[in-house]
Amino acid sequence: MAKEVKSKQKKMNVRVDFTPMVDMLMLLITFFMLCTTLSKPSTMELTMPSKDVNQPDVKKNEAKESHSITIFIGDGDKMFYGEGKPELNNPNWLKPADWTSGKTGIRYVLQHKEVDNGASVPYEDLRIAMQELKKKKAANEAAYPDSIYQAEVANIKTGNINGKKVPTLTVIIKPTDKAAYRHLVDILDEMQISYIGTYVIDKLSAEEKALLAKKGIQA
Repeated sequence: MAKEVKSKQKKMNVRVDFTPMVDMLMLLITFFMLCTTLSKPSTMELTMPSKDVNQPDVKKNEAKESHSITIFIGDGDKMFYGEGKPELNNPNWLKPADWTSGKTGIRYVLQHKEVDNGASVPYEDLRIAMQELKKKKAANEAAYPDSIYQAEVANIKTGNINGKKVPTLTVIIKPTDKAAYRHLVDILDEMQISYIGTYVIDKLSAEEKALLAKKGIQA
């Protein structure tokens, strides 16, 4: 009777080569380092008060009444605005606004605001100037690096266009204590979208709080 031959299973040594994975990780690390280095930080342009010591205080604080808008941000989505000189004893001076893109939206208000008895709409002048600047940059990128381009944008927002001074808006932003932080960010975005170069965030006075209370806003 033939003997059964037992087959011996050959043991195989499994060796995992991690070299390709290490190479891939190094490539990924290098890629993300380069992306982080080359990415431009997001910045917000701020317009600071004048430092001209020879300018009288009255002149520093002066803004044409027809060129100014005061925006009040309340709780929830509540928002009111007033044009020109504040009429703190007149609740009708406050007009409601919202965050939509329609005619009731604050963006529409800023972009259609007329000044000097309807002689000018600041946004239109600035929009046309910005379009011309973008065309110049597109035609000659080398002539408009980021520093020069941003300087030109700031110049336009102050109303200096082609050697002439055009009217601009001054916006006073007054959030209540119950205003949402995201709405404060939203209104600052609207300043950039509508090319508002002069704006300030200010506290509410006691008279303004009383006026808002008449509109159902607790400040």
